[in-house]
Amino acid sequence: MNPVRSRAIPLFLLVPLSFFLHSLSADDFPTPVNSEKSKESLKSPAEVVKGTRLPEGFQLSVFASEPDVQNPIAMTTDERGRLWIAENYSWSGGQLGLFNAQQRDRVIILEDTNGDGVHDKRTVFWDDARKLTSIEVGFGGVWLISLPKVLFIPDKNRDDIPDGPAQVFLDGIDEGAVGHTPANGLRLGPDGWIYARHGIQATSAIGRPGASDSQRIRINTGVWRFHPIDGTVETVMHGMTNSWGFDFDQHGEMFVINTVIGHLWHTVPGAHVRRMYGVDLNPHTYQLIEQTADHFHWDTGETWNAIQKGMTNGTDQAGGGHAHIGLLIYQGDNWPEEYRNRLYTLNLHGMRINSNRLEREGAGYVGKRAPDMCFVADTWFRGMEMLTGPDGGVFIADWTDTGECHDHDGVHRTSGRIYKLTYQKPKPIAPFDLTNRSDEELINLLSHNNTWWPRVARRILTERYAAKPGEVRQKVGSQLRTRYSGATSVVHQLRIMESLYGIGQANEGWLIEQLANSDEHIRTSSLRFLVDRLHPDRSPSSKTKSALESLSKNDPSGLVDLYLASALQRLPLNDRWPMARELAMKEKLAQDRMFPFMLWYGIEAAVPHNPEEAIALAGISRIPIVTENISRRLSFDLEQHPDWLDRLLVATESPTFQHQERVLAGIANGLFGWQKASAPKSWPKFVARLAGRNSSEIDGKLKSLQVIFGDGKAIDELRLLVEDGKGEPEARKQALRSLLQKPQADFGAILVKLLGDRAMSLDAIRGLAKVEHPDAPKLLVQRAGSWGPAERIAMIDTLASRPLYARALLAAIRDKVVAPSEVSAFHARQIHSFENAELTRDLSELWGELRSTSAERKQAIDQLRSELTVANLGKSDHRSGRAVFQKTCASCHVLYGAGRTIGPDLTGSNRKNLEYLLENILDPSASVGKDFRSYIALLEDGRVVNGVVSQMNDRTVTLLTAQEPITLDRNQISQIKQTTTSLMPDGLLQNLTADQIRDLFGYLMGSEQVPLEEPR
Repeated sequence: MNPVRSRAIPLFLLVPLSFFLHSLSADDFPTPVNSEKSKESLKSPAEVVKGTRLPEGFQLSVFASEPDVQNPIAMTTDERGRLWIAENYSWSGGQLGLFNAQQRDRVIILEDTNGDGVHDKRTVFWDDARKLTSIEVGFGGVWLISLPKVLFIPDKNRDDIPDGPAQVFLDGIDEGAVGHTPANGLRLGPDGWIYARHGIQATSAIGRPGASDSQRIRINTGVWRFHPIDGTVETVMHGMTNSWGFDFDQHGEMFVINTVIGHLWHTVPGAHVRRMYGVDLNPHTYQLIEQTADHFHWDTGETWNAIQKGMTNGTDQAGGGHAHIGLLIYQGDNWPEEYRNRLYTLNLHGMRINSNRLEREGAGYVGKRAPDMCFVADTWFRGMEMLTGPDGGVFIADWTDTGECHDHDGVHRTSGRIYKLTYQKPKPIAPFDLTNRSDEELINLLSHNNTWWPRVARRILTERYAAKPGEVRQKVGSQLRTRYSGATSVVHQLRIMESLYGIGQANEGWLIEQLANSDEHIRTSSLRFLVDRLHPDRSPSSKTKSALESLSKNDPSGLVDLYLASALQRLPLNDRWPMARELAMKEKLAQDRMFPFMLWYGIEAAVPHNPEEAIALAGISRIPIVTENISRRLSFDLEQHPDWLDRLLVATESPTFQHQERVLAGIANGLFGWQKASAPKSWPKFVARLAGRNSSEIDGKLKSLQVIFGDGKAIDELRLLVEDGKGEPEARKQALRSLLQKPQADFGAILVKLLGDRAMSLDAIRGLAKVEHPDAPKLLVQRAGSWGPAERIAMIDTLASRPLYARALLAAIRDKVVAPSEVSAFHARQIHSFENAELTRDLSELWGELRSTSAERKQAIDQLRSELTVANLGKSDHRSGRAVFQKTCASCHVLYGAGRTIGPDLTGSNRKNLEYLLENILDPSASVGKDFRSYIALLEDGRVVNGVVSQMNDRTVTLLTAQEPITLDRNQISQIKQTTTSLMPDGLLQNLTADQIRDLFGYLMGSEQVPLEEPR
């Protein structure tokens, strides 16, 4: 959490964007231009409804369709039950940041005036939006994300005509590099904040117009929120890939949907969860939280089948695909009870609705798979959003197009549908307007079984009273508290509590009283509201501090503990320790999915601020990862504060100190990649205590650290072990790896000798990349014919690592000792990055040109498109294709569970689309986000390393290379620079035969795993 606050600013003082009168609506709106190239025919809505497969008793109907609604990217409902739709025409395809400046976006209102389930009135509210992704209504107008801004369009008299200019409420959203992952998702939460999401391809600095950098929040993937009344902006959760859906359950818990790396996360404020790639904004989070679900909706290890073939394999059985859009926790009153409180999400590839059961587990929740439902019989179905309506039926927005976000074949802008999924036929509801209801009537609605009514009633009460004088609010607050006391269900009580909080009547004393409630959800919600407005710059009241500390010590609920850990981030640093000490004793939660990490996130910033408290906590903690991470954090500051680590080691001498081995692990992780450090004074005693535990893992960490600490005796022992040809091979390899963390000047000679040692040759080859030796290139090439595949690949990796070595590699190609096809595009780029004219010339002559112009890439794409016909691909040998994939692609991509995850997992991607493959393989840098481009590190010893940054702090940088992750001490780096290119280089198909290219594409576009091609 990173709250940024500002004073409440009257809406009429907000920055004007433009003023559009209602009379300017459809007449001058640009005619949507279809650029979709697919030859698939578009079914009529009636055909889709007829063919859709549903559970017994359910029915799908058409609420609206083109031309009345087109490209619906988001929707919401108002207090009259009408649908507000954000129509996006400016999106122009999957390439990075492509929006069409000639197309405008608009906001329309769809209304069913006679209650027959079909819209019969359409109003254009505003039609001059650009890059429109989101919509929400309330607080006197309409809220939009129109990149790069959050806009507010006032309509206080609710006549569906803007009252004045569209106003910039927030700005700073990065629109230049977002591609298909822009900020989106405006939705009012039960706490009165408006929540939103942010994708992974850009980093935004969001705040009020004119705010300085320090007054803005930074986020590059996750969930954020802002308050519609006072303008406060906060980050909520960091991580994931590209989320397009969230909802709140009956207890106010928020869940968010995601793609590829997992589909579901419990959104706890301050969480840092797994991300697909890139670096968490806090380098000291260390570990990230895995998804809440215990399953995936696609077969990650076996097979994937194309939608066109009926999805009859493992992915179909698992749920239909990795891409999820929209999230609904059904809390309506139309569907049968067995469907209530389940989580539903639209599966893009599977053209269906996936379902999960949310069950309490440990400190949080687990998402269990439930049966899929609503299989839509339309290959154009691209569900975007689901909303429960006033009658309990569910609206489903359908973008209606082919392809997906990675699809580059254009946009079909003249199609779009809003379906309605109901159980049987709901009873018609007469026209209504909740704004005209009395306070008493609105309060009565808080107990309604369809959550739509309580949610809207709560909003209207907040709008009426949140900004009113205290005595006015007290009257309705008194009514709500009376109802709270008489409520017979927890859910009803929670809705009243939310309403009290929204109007500013859930005061500190009352919330503290609710912390004693017997229900964990009441206590959790009370806790959330109690700390919701706390800020690390200001200490809470003594009453709140006392209540939080008492709750930390005595509450039996893991869920309460989770939110207490979350609350730590809202407290001043010195106020965190009493709670942290109590929470760190919760041994039953030591292996929980979320709690240990949330506790660490809560104290991380406080560790360097008060190391004595941190050391004391490390000693008593029953949560091993907390002890480890405190040690790691203190190790990071070893040069500036050597006494911190020394005091920690002294503390481990106490017989009551917990998890000494975790202290060692923390120090080893904290100093990983360092070339040199001074040992703490107490290090020898610490080594003596741990060395006798007869653990190879502990011994390995001790030896590695002793090398960093410059322990000559330890280094000599390791060298003797490495050179002992009769020693245990694994121990020798570990010793070699330890020595290579800080190789001595003469170590190259040892590595050269080890080339003839079969047990050590592979590690020796890799080691010669780190330690230059003049004889290494000649000896490596001389032995090339005697090594197996792994050693030969390592040889080429090493020869491509330094200019001196690269000369020998190119000479080996000239002498036909090494085939050009053995040298990958990654190796070629490495050599090219030396910026040596002679090497670049020889590379071009012997291997081929690495870089190509846009025209040449287009020509190559056109050429391959003409060659890779359906008939030709039908002749592909998938076993041969898998062998090419292993060599060419598996170093960065996973397919069917095999490979490395530097780049996206390809199993669930748009592989069936030849255009997608051609453009991504032949023009890989066209859609790389600016924060996730390849880096080139020039090292002091002459090496050059290319990779994507996976971790970075003030002392080390970890680059994910095509061969392995490499952690570099910044003292090793003479220069590091970001490129404009993807790690995936041009020329990936260079030196492949036509048959190999055909086989690779055939395998990539295939539907199942195949055995590797037998060696010939």
